[in-house]
Amino acid sequence: MVNRVILIGNLGKDPEVRRLENGAVVAKFSVATNESYKDKSGEWQQQTEWHDVILWRNLAERAETQLKKGAQVYVEGKLTHRTWQDQEGNNRRTTEVVGNYFRLLGRKEGGSDSGGGNYFPSSDDEYTSSPTTTPEKKSETTASVPNGENSPNAADDDLPF
Repeated sequence: MVNRVILIGNLGKDPEVRRLENGAVVAKFSVATNESYKDKSGEWQQQTEWHDVILWRNLAERAETQLKKGAQVYVEGKLTHRTWQDQEGNNRRTTEVVGNYFRLLGRKEGGSDSGGGNYFPSSDDEYTSSPTTTPEKKSETTASVPNGENSPNAADDDLPF
């Protein structure tokens, strides 16, 4: 079974960072993703989705110093659901992405840093997967597709984007 979420989007505001009584650090922020499609009349429409992201410990501390409103970010994590009660005693349900990796890609257009400042994790990062590693590339002369034709890009067919 797999529970994996990958988001690339822009931060709606600076991360909200809290330090808990037990010393743990947690950061919460929203990421906006956009999807474009043609409606029935052939006009292009754009739909924005907002995703709540939670980061813990070292990732939360780095998010506090590196992530700012409008920044473009790559986030990897898992989808979680929480049930809680509001002040009136009503049961509420929240869906969040608990991140285990992030990379700063750059700023939103018009920002002061449009060239993009990459975030490269240090050796003490607490994440379970590393999107910076790539599968071993097959030799261009030996890579083949199912119909038997050689293809120089056959090793790239399994990339998620």
